[in-house]
Amino acid sequence: MRCPSCGYAESKVVDSRPSEDGASIRRRRECLDCGRRFTTYERLGDNPLVIVKSDGSSEAYNREKLFRGILIACAKRPVSSEQIASLIDGIETELRQDMKTEIKSKDLGNMVMARLRQLDDVAYVRFASVYKDFQNIEEFATALEGND
Repeated sequence: MRCPSCGYAESKVVDSRPSEDGASIRRRRECLDCGRRFTTYERLGDNPLVIVKSDGSSEAYNREKLFRGILIACAKRPVSSEQIASLIDGIETELRQDMKTEIKSKDLGNMVMARLRQLDDVAYVRFASVYKDFQNIEEFATALEGND
């Protein structure tokens, strides 16, 4: 693992901990050149998940893309990046347990919305407004009422 600060290729593991759901291992590393510390995550490498979009095209699942989308919805809200990572871990665990290799983007979006609704109402509405492409205030009101 290259140091994100200086690019040196050698580091030592200072601390290792399993994640809460047991699906990944968090490692604190220290660069052997500059001494800076950084965190890496080790996840099980399994069959890649494919996202089937509404137009019928497909693309490989990208955890970072999903994280960014949720992070934008949670901007200036009391939601930590650890909570977002845990939300995504839960989705990935559910998909692995169901032995899915393909999922429709609509189904993935619904999984995210269900979890965001429990985490933060404002983040839920922000995510839903982009995901469902709200066109007017009535659609926002419907989402707020929970009648979506």
